[in-house]
Parts: sequence; C-alpha cells; structure tokens
Amino acid sequence: MKANKNKLVLAMARACMNTEDLAASAKMPRPTVNNVITGRSVRPRTMGEIARALGVVIAPLLFSSQKAQQSRKRKGKFDPLEKAI
Repeated sequence: MKANKNKLVLAMARACMNTEDLAASAKMPRPTVNNVITGRSVRPRTMGEIARALGVVIAPLLFSSQKAQQSRKRKGKFDPLEKAI
C-alpha cells in the first residue's frame, strides 16, 4: 500500500501533528512513518495505524491503483508485465 503524500500531509496538518507526533501517536518508529510519508510501499496494518492516529478514514489517504499506474508511466517506469504496443 502506498500513501498519497499530499493527502497525508494535509491530514497531519488538520491533526496539528508533525512526523514525531504521528510516530508517537501511532506507536511506531519514526523511520516507518517517514516511509509512509514519502510514498514507499508499506503493510496494510501500518497504514491502518497511521489513519487511526490521525483520526481519519484510510481510503482517501491511499493512491488508487489507476493513479499509481499513471504516475509510473509519467516517470518512465512501465510494468514489465504490460504488453508493448
């Protein structure tokens, strides 16, 4: 699972939290929280704990698979399983 950085930072702002506050509230190491914020792939439980700590629903914080695919294509990263046209 990957978080949408803009939406996550907005949720942090609404909760008046910085990275350290979020790590303490979610009861997880700060590097793990940094991985979520930077958009690295994390476990579903980790995203759930982050959403719970922020007091928000998890779905809006996630990248939809379609948006993630479009983002990869713009960056020049293609899925190796896709057929070349």
